[in-house]
Amino acid sequence: MKIALAQINSRVGDLARNERLHREAISSARECGAELVLFPELSILGYPPRDLVERHGVAEACAAIAERLARDVPDSMLVLAGLPILAKGRPLRNALAILRGGRIEGFAEKQLLPSYDVFDEDRHFAPGTKTVVIDHRGERIAALLCEDLWQSGDARAIRCYARDPLADARANGASIIAVASASPFVAGKDAVHTAILATRARSVGAWIASVNAVGGQDDLVFDGGSRMVSADGERVGGCARFAEDFVVVDTADARPRSGASECETISPDLDTERFHACVLGTRDYLAKSGHSSAILGLSGGIDSALVAAIAAAAIGAEHVTGILMPSRYSSAGSIQDAVASVRALGLGRMETLAIDTMHTAIESTVAGVFATEGLAGENLQSRARGLLVMLASNATGALVLTTGNKSEFATGYTTLYGDMNGGLAPIGDLYKTEVYSMARMLNVRYSEFGFARPPIPEASISKAPSAELRPDQTDQDSLPAYETLDAILRVLVDGEGSLDEAVRASEAPSELVAHVARLLDRAQFKRDQAAVILKLSPRAFGRGRRYPIAAGSGR
Repeated sequence: MKIALAQINSRVGDLARNERLHREAISSARECGAELVLFPELSILGYPPRDLVERHGVAEACAAIAERLARDVPDSMLVLAGLPILAKGRPLRNALAILRGGRIEGFAEKQLLPSYDVFDEDRHFAPGTKTVVIDHRGERIAALLCEDLWQSGDARAIRCYARDPLADARANGASIIAVASASPFVAGKDAVHTAILATRARSVGAWIASVNAVGGQDDLVFDGGSRMVSADGERVGGCARFAEDFVVVDTADARPRSGASECETISPDLDTERFHACVLGTRDYLAKSGHSSAILGLSGGIDSALVAAIAAAAIGAEHVTGILMPSRYSSAGSIQDAVASVRALGLGRMETLAIDTMHTAIESTVAGVFATEGLAGENLQSRARGLLVMLASNATGALVLTTGNKSEFATGYTTLYGDMNGGLAPIGDLYKTEVYSMARMLNVRYSEFGFARPPIPEASISKAPSAELRPDQTDQDSLPAYETLDAILRVLVDGEGSLDEAVRASEAPSELVAHVARLLDRAQFKRDQAAVILKLSPRAFGRGRRYPIAAGSGR
């Protein structure tokens, strides 16, 4: 059977655009003689729709699109396209429309609804109750949706489900398992998916066609990587990662692939995966929110240098503006490093807006009323910079990218209405040590990513990190070394582990670990007001980590 893997980049709620993408893929499939065409989960509406799926008329509009698409599907072809459908009881179900012979023959409904991490599907959908198996061209094709196959095996928080749709497919004699997915990117998860697919295929003795969504949607990135796996668990074809793709695999002539396919060239190392995810997530966040340009503050530090490189790779350096905002405490070296970043990347615009006049004016305004020493004075500088980048955004229509990393968000070393200003935090799910690792990788392999020269100034990597809000300040004045801090945070945040576990993992004193834990808990009010953070890890700040603001530590 010729199976078309239609890995499209749907935009949530843009039904006209999504319909066009489906129509183009179906047309290509007809030209190739494909007999089965599989789209990602909720491909007609886009994933995740969140509460948009509840809006009046949305499900009906998706159904109308499915009916129109069906008219282009001949008897010889079976098309499975994702959409929400109305159902009895709770009004909606997450489904695949079964299109063949010019009509909708029925629907396959998602049975296992994830409600962990960023998923909240049982908020909107009722679960399906059976595995649908379709006879087509001499094969029995089971239509499943995402969790029906993965069953949380690709997540850290394992869930136990009362039913197994895959076992039902086997019991009903399925020879091909067609799985429509919208599985968000997590660094390293592609390798996990590869192993799961091989195991599942062997367990049921059937081919598996797995199509995953691709593209950025708010905080989530979908990395594609759709693939076909034979009944003995061998990968026999697939799509590119981090890009739209359309691939046809013929099961009658499929051979195992010992390595990456001709269109799958992403190195499996985590720095490379994360960089591609940051670029795709940034590009689509800008495009899907109606922005064609970006602005960020450049301090000469490694975080802003890396964000500038991500932005340049995402939308083209000519569409990125870097704003230098030196203060009375900014070193000449930092200003030079910020300029070097602009030149290395070839940014389209650089402006220098010194903040000392603003700083002095505010100090004068509040003299004798409020103190401007210590934390208040330091945050005043950050907020002056935040005002300027937002003014620049209003004046140009460009989106502000904020440059905070996960270590800073975790400990509260970010300033509300200052350096936290912006619409998107591209590296907000990268620990500081991961920021350094990615920067070094880019400087070594820069040409692979389209850069003409190493994109990160060497001094930004080698110098001691500092916010430069007071004389001779460094981050390690009040934080442990980032290697130690990140080891603690990986236990407390990523693993939700205990203080004792964090002590063992980091080899840090218990008093220091307890201090970091307090910082983590106290900073929740800031994180709840942060820009959208691209999810790169199993446990990112944002929708997947829903902590109360006013609460005890629970420790």
